[in-house]
Amino acid sequence: MAKRVKSENKLLLRALRGETLPHPPIWLMRQAGRYLPEYMKTRGQANGFLDLCYTPDLAVEVTLQPIRRYGFDASILFSDILVVPHALGQKVWFEEGMGPKLEALKSEADLESLGLDGFHEHLAPVYETVGRLRQELPAETALIGFAGAPWTVASYMLEGGSSKDFGTAKTWAYGRPELFERVIELLVDATSSYLIRQIEAGAEVVQLFDSWAGVWPEKDLRRWCLEPCQKIIANIKAVYPDIPVILFPRGVGLAYPDFARESGAQGLGLDTTVPLDWARDHLQSQVTLQGNLDPIKLVAGGDALERAVADIREALAGGPFIFNLGHGIVPQTPPEHVEQLMKLVRA
Repeated sequence: MAKRVKSENKLLLRALRGETLPHPPIWLMRQAGRYLPEYMKTRGQANGFLDLCYTPDLAVEVTLQPIRRYGFDASILFSDILVVPHALGQKVWFEEGMGPKLEALKSEADLESLGLDGFHEHLAPVYETVGRLRQELPAETALIGFAGAPWTVASYMLEGGSSKDFGTAKTWAYGRPELFERVIELLVDATSSYLIRQIEAGAEVVQLFDSWAGVWPEKDLRRWCLEPCQKIIANIKAVYPDIPVILFPRGVGLAYPDFARESGAQGLGLDTTVPLDWARDHLQSQVTLQGNLDPIKLVAGGDALERAVADIREALAGGPFIFNLGHGIVPQTPPEHVEQLMKLVRA
């Protein structure tokens, strides 16, 4: 068990308890990554991307780099959502310039070859990274653990990588719903256990990323996204009732109120398409909101960034709020624009 540091005054945790603060805490999705020259130098020491995730010395270093440079209010574990299917026994690799690749599930037999035997042993380096980060982070910086939500991870497992239409995964859901349900149930169990272990190691907050939730019609969205996330959050709360959970159901539009009301999460991540006034009026009384700057405005910088930050703060500063992007930071982001962002948010 990691040594605990008193966290009552950490801004991120105060916001997630529902406090309205003079200026919002700020962290950025993918804040450790390819836009930073120091990250690229460290990544060059690893034998591929997964090796970077599974080598605590390197994973700790790249997690700490944006904290040293910018002083974010929270640090998120450096890892990847696909370590979960990898730990379940699926072949996963990363091709430079091509992104993640998986040996796609094609049959019931492929699914039956996966399981939780050896799952935590495989992920032991991740838990070591979390524990070391809790010790090495500044006392005021909250530590976020994370995982991919079941639907988003399942899509990679069935498509064999990224997809534009999710045709294979959705065909399983529509044509073989009982089998697809088994994939989702396995991921609910694995993800719940994974996040609980991250909390045991020292994570003070956990975030669920459902990056591809927005591809579903309403009823299917509920079955394959909202309900599995509800189960994971309930499983976490049964063990750690005081640990806040942030849910990022990207692209769900008018279903955001359902996720705010029913998921059990304390924080709700907004994508870039969500109107700020609507979010304030329909969501902020129920959960702490997180978001939702367009990552490309961070690339542009200057007046466009200044206006966007002012608009977000004006709309959401009257309630519990965490400043973030509406999706992950992109590699072409100038590091000095992140510095500009920090000054604007903390002005």
